[in-house]
Amino acid sequence: MQSGQEIDLTAFVPEIAIAVTAVLGLLAGSWLPRYRQWVVRALALLGILVAVIATIISMTRAPEATAAGSYTIDVSLNAARLAILVGTAIVIGLASGSIAAAKRESEFHVLLLLAALGTIVLAGATDLLVLAAGYLLASVPLYALVGFAKDRLGTEATLKYYLMGALFGLLLLAGVVLLLATGGSTVYSELSRSLPRGPTAVVATGMLMLTAGLLFKAGSVPAHFWVPDAIDGATPPIAAFIATVPKIGALVALFRISTDAFANVPLDWSLMLALLAAATMTLGNLAAFFQRTVRRLLAYSTISQVGYLMMIIAAYGHPTRALPSLLYYLLAYTVTNLGAFAVVAAFASRRGVDDYRGLFRRHRWVALSLIVCLLGLVGTPPTAVFVGKLTAFTAALDAGMGWLVILAAANTVASVFYYLRWIFVLFQRDHVGPEASEPSGPTGMPRTEAASIILAVALGVTSVVVGLVANPVLELLSSSK
Repeated sequence: MQSGQEIDLTAFVPEIAIAVTAVLGLLAGSWLPRYRQWVVRALALLGILVAVIATIISMTRAPEATAAGSYTIDVSLNAARLAILVGTAIVIGLASGSIAAAKRESEFHVLLLLAALGTIVLAGATDLLVLAAGYLLASVPLYALVGFAKDRLGTEATLKYYLMGALFGLLLLAGVVLLLATGGSTVYSELSRSLPRGPTAVVATGMLMLTAGLLFKAGSVPAHFWVPDAIDGATPPIAAFIATVPKIGALVALFRISTDAFANVPLDWSLMLALLAAATMTLGNLAAFFQRTVRRLLAYSTISQVGYLMMIIAAYGHPTRALPSLLYYLLAYTVTNLGAFAVVAAFASRRGVDDYRGLFRRHRWVALSLIVCLLGLVGTPPTAVFVGKLTAFTAALDAGMGWLVILAAANTVASVFYYLRWIFVLFQRDHVGPEASEPSGPTGMPRTEAASIILAVALGVTSVVVGLVANPVLELLSSSK
């Protein structure tokens, strides 16, 4: 561990690249005319590319705890960095048609980069104060982005999102205070030694309050109420971002704090996480049954997916199997969920499930990509999420939670219904309605959403490819030191 005076800045190149890019984008956007705001978009993608390259280089280095042990660069952070950065780049691509030449295009990209930076900090934090800073940085920009369109739905969603975020943010900060008071430190390694000696009731309260904030970012029960409204009210690219990217940092942070700070506390923390996982996957699936709006359906779907991911975190006592499973599942979920949202972004005027009737006849490749992504979210082989769920079930079984595996399997079977309901309408007779107002080029695809269509097809293919190469990826995640 390095001292606070010997921080190796080269270890923070991905974070520095995103931060510098956000600042430069804000300055450039203040001076560029509206028709040249695309420069900020290009700058954002360049910054992400630099951060991705630096992350790949970082994966070849040994893990290190830097900044006086408050930030750890290891396989967990590097995998989270890649998923967050690639996910953010995809969202920028999805928004390229709708946000181009808008008055606040530069602000959009700056806010997106800051939210991504905060999410990365969440994933790497090994100090409660750094965790709180990452939480705030990952939250505040998203409040503005949800209401970016300034329409009725977006404004209402922003208000609900902000109020829920403020509540759970206060709980997280209160948890930090309680754990500091009982543990005498904010560094995870110090807390793992001091918390077991503290008053059990106070420690348990602090742990629950801190976890509540992370559950809000992940969209898990009982902090899930904002998810359907925010996803339904935001523009499709932002809906794709908040349904996917913040969960990466929150869940990696929850796993890290469970193994590094809470592992020795005399409480059955694993059981608490397992109960939260069971409630999250079940509530998400039950609520999705009754949804006829595609964004709300995907919103409840993403809640249920968090439940499956929480299974792995509940098995934190077996990190050798649980950690690679969590990281792989997050990568698989990022690709697959963004693929489904890419189709929604391409056909933003189709809000209901029935509005997708006849899509296979008119846009075959896009429909096939949507089918792959939806079946992938179910957990159908050979998609990536299938392997992710399989490893999640295995990790839970190794941890002795067979009852949770049975419940998760039942939820997986039940989820087939609402995904197939959407898939079924793709093959019905053509629907004449929203599509009539969509400007089409020679291929029949909406001109303004060409990037979304290309990304949808690419992500559908990637979901299958990542599933086919699952073994090498899992071995890489397991062997990284």
